[in-house]
Amino acid sequence: MSESTRRQFLSAVTAAAALGPSARAVSAAPRAGKRLFSMDLVCGAIGVRVDQAEAIDLAIRHGFESVGASGADLAKLSTDQLSSLVGLMKSKKLLWGAANLPVDFRKDDETFQKTSEGLREFAQALRRAGVTRVGTWLMPASDTLTYRQYFDAVAKRLRETARVLDGEGGLRLGLEYVGPKTAWASRRYPFIHTLAETRDLIGEIGQQNVGYVLDSWHWFLAGDTVDDIKTLAARDVVAVDLNDAPAGIPKDQQVDNARELPLATGVIPAADFLLALRDIGYDGPVRAEPFNKVLNEKPREDAVAATASAMKRAFSLVD
Repeated sequence: MSESTRRQFLSAVTAAAALGPSARAVSAAPRAGKRLFSMDLVCGAIGVRVDQAEAIDLAIRHGFESVGASGADLAKLSTDQLSSLVGLMKSKKLLWGAANLPVDFRKDDETFQKTSEGLREFAQALRRAGVTRVGTWLMPASDTLTYRQYFDAVAKRLRETARVLDGEGGLRLGLEYVGPKTAWASRRYPFIHTLAETRDLIGEIGQQNVGYVLDSWHWFLAGDTVDDIKTLAARDVVAVDLNDAPAGIPKDQQVDNARELPLATGVIPAADFLLALRDIGYDGPVRAEPFNKVLNEKPREDAVAATASAMKRAFSLVD
């Protein structure tokens, strides 16, 4: 997710990180079966700032199969405007991806309560449009709270959040762990940064509508495997990010806001990752989130076109 607090955190980590040489090639994998997941466009993740209607137009014109949802934009639409927008999407066979959770549960209780004030209205706006998925990310470290203290606080806050999302809109909530060592070792107390630890948190939250946002970048840098993905059921996965990593940098020195589009370097085994998702029957959005400076500086059309090209190449590995 690309909230401002995450940007600030990643910038601080980047400033302290050292770089060095190393790489890994894409693993070969057989082609079989049928994919159910969609090629998703999230404009903000590639540096394109547009409203919901513009994002839908870009997704249609560049051949995407789904588009990220903006709760704030959807809440502003009249019944007629929303009906027209959803009608256009249906006519073009464009699906909804996921929306970003607007609640900040990572700091203190006061911040959590304040940012939760509009959550019911947010959930209602999404459900009214037909959106069913919401995602957010987990801070991988803290300067003030031990692992257990942070675990308990985050579990309590996310439990409350998940209940509202489920009760008001039947929405599923996905949690994304942050895997790079440069992130979780950047503060005094490391926190959740692997799939297994995220599973523990989801178990503690104890709400059936809570699952995972899987990112190939974090999956790879955390040392997670295809077998780890295959322990999940399709419904456990709410949304997926597909990225590559810069070549020539050891795993432990990769930084979270310097990524590449899918298949750009072959460091991350995209075929293995996508085939595992196909094998478990995952049927939600797969989107690029490269946090890439060069891509972010491109004109709108060029950035979306480059992303579409990379995603189509990646999807060809499993189609």
